[in-house]
Amino acid sequence: MYYSEKIQVSTRGRGTYEITDQVDRAVRSSAVARGMCTVFIKHTSASLIICENAAADVRRDLDAFLARLVPDGDPLFRHIDEGLDDMPAHIRSILTCSSISIPVEGGRCELGTWQGIFLYEHRAAPHRRTITVSLIS
Repeated sequence: MYYSEKIQVSTRGRGTYEITDQVDRAVRSSAVARGMCTVFIKHTSASLIICENAAADVRRDLDAFLARLVPDGDPLFRHIDEGLDDMPAHIRSILTCSSISIPVEGGRCELGTWQGIFLYEHRAAPHRRTITVSLIS
């Protein structure tokens, strides 16, 4: 069995946006009791992460680390077509994930107690992002 559903997420700019509930709804809609869930983001300047979902400081620290590692406006970057955050957003996306796979058991994603699924927006401006949730059993 195969099931696929699109999720739309509006961001307010750079940061993490928890999508665990939306993915869980897609899994329940699929009627897949046991299988694999793949979550894929259709963008090159945003990504997906599985991260701590209780302590927001974890995600803030991750953002601070990536800002230090890949700063906006670095003179090294030539690709600035959409602003000084353009190439850094692409690099941050590459360093994280464009897709994640999660086992499904009992009709639910098999996440750990403190794990959540997040869209990670790497651009400073708000965007509307499309995510595909696919399930196979």
